[in-house]
Amino acid sequence: MKYLWTEDTGAGLHFWKLLNQLFFENAFVVESKESNQGILDALTVLKLENDDEYYIAFDYVVDNQDIRNKYRLLKSIAEKSKGKIILLDMICFEHLILAFDKLVTWTGTGKVDKIKIREDVLSAIEDHRINLSKIDDEKTLQYLASFKRYSTERVMKSLVGEFTQNEKWSVKGPLMGECWYKDCCVSEHPDSLRCGKPEVEGGSEKMRMLMQSETVRKVLQVVN
Repeated sequence: MKYLWTEDTGAGLHFWKLLNQLFFENAFVVESKESNQGILDALTVLKLENDDEYYIAFDYVVDNQDIRNKYRLLKSIAEKSKGKIILLDMICFEHLILAFDKLVTWTGTGKVDKIKIREDVLSAIEDHRINLSKIDDEKTLQYLASFKRYSTERVMKSLVGEFTQNEKWSVKGPLMGECWYKDCCVSEHPDSLRCGKPEVEGGSEKMRMLMQSETVRKVLQVVN
């Protein structure tokens, strides 16, 4: 059996389940361990048997010391597994959404300032962190300085929230917003936040485009 373990719950877990269904024809057993510590605890007691493989979606940023310590333990466990525990090279679920090249046009956001910040942040990603030395824009630096507890992952989550405020595109609830995986997206009230214009209407087609985006493909390149 092939297993995909994630620390994500809610919309993040839903994303991995949709990916498994639409991209891998349900080849994986997708399970949430609810936290990075939960993943470590589960791996610590895991008995590797037969040809089982475990793919681990672990949020990893180097500017969080606690996560760095946990990742060292995770990597040590994986190295001793004889190839049966495989780590996905990723920052976090929100980074996969933020880096999607259709995000701005599909969600229809009009936040020009946040669009610029998104571009600056994505261009400064280096070795699982935002390299602040690569950012020159003063407004972007002020935005990053506004975080009381700064980390790359917190920035990703905050920025994604700015682009997916419309509940139809939200990635904060128990499921991904309907517009990600169902047919099209139409504002139900004239005062509501409007959706953008995806070039495809079918839900599965939109999810496939997300899953075939550069950032997601890089994360999945270790999957056979």
